[in-house]
Amino acid sequence: MRSLFILALLHFSISDLGGQEYRLPLYANGVPNSKPSNVEERLVVGEHTWLYDVVTPEISVYLPQSKYATGQAVVICPGGGYRLLSYDNHLEGTDVARFLNAIGIAGIVLKYRLPLVETCIEPHKVPLMDLQRAMRMVRFNATAWSINPQKIGVMGFSAGGHLAATLGNHFDPGNPIARDSIENLSCQPNFMILFYPVISFSDTSLIAQSTSRKKLLGENPDSQLVDYYSNELQVKANTPPAFIIHAADDKVVPIEHSILMYEALHRKKIPAELHLLPSGGHGFGLVSNNPHLEAWKGNLKLWLESIR
Repeated sequence: MRSLFILALLHFSISDLGGQEYRLPLYANGVPNSKPSNVEERLVVGEHTWLYDVVTPEISVYLPQSKYATGQAVVICPGGGYRLLSYDNHLEGTDVARFLNAIGIAGIVLKYRLPLVETCIEPHKVPLMDLQRAMRMVRFNATAWSINPQKIGVMGFSAGGHLAATLGNHFDPGNPIARDSIENLSCQPNFMILFYPVISFSDTSLIAQSTSRKKLLGENPDSQLVDYYSNELQVKANTPPAFIIHAADDKVVPIEHSILMYEALHRKKIPAELHLLPSGGHGFGLVSNNPHLEAWKGNLKLWLESIR
């Protein structure tokens, strides 16, 4: 297993990696929790780039120029309601990685599997499984990529924010007896960046957000699963610090989701920074025509510097 990823790196010198993208599969010896199907991934390119029916998970790695690198890295989880991935074009994927590179941070975009009953044995487990694997892979390659293994965070948008927060609550130290060297490593993120995140799957009108829940858990999920994926209920003393941003006029994911997460972190005395904006709607991503909304970029840079 170790040799596979070393061979992948041999195609790129350290100087080649600066500011460029390359891809690695998450799993080299078969994708776990999957089953044969006729489902094929679909890439829809227009004003934005959408990925549907993801069945082959991978990471796209963007490294900053070495002279600007801070040692921090962020695994990016695009949104899409667990129905698709909002992957490119100023939204929540590759362009976000390039923005992070500009401030000296490695950006790793995760193409995670979607919970399809046709392709997954236990559909609800696959997004988190893939994110946990991605975190381990970044740690495994930390030296080669000039990353501090204790400065690896997770960033998510909308349903990707739900996935990122779920990792912040449900991580493990790795399996020390696994034959796969990557699986020996921890998948714990050191910090979280949550953009208009789905947080709770609870049955209340205040935070009703059924689309992501239905896609991940089905129509009538077990109450224990609902609690497990309601992140405001799962915050622990070792849940990592968080930067959270949300617009009050978000009609897709109510702002109460972010407030619930902030309050849960605050109760556990976990450092958190919450930015509530009066407008911006849902899915603003990088934006390009709203200076007030775009101020998150400077605020995030300052926050990342404060935890460096």
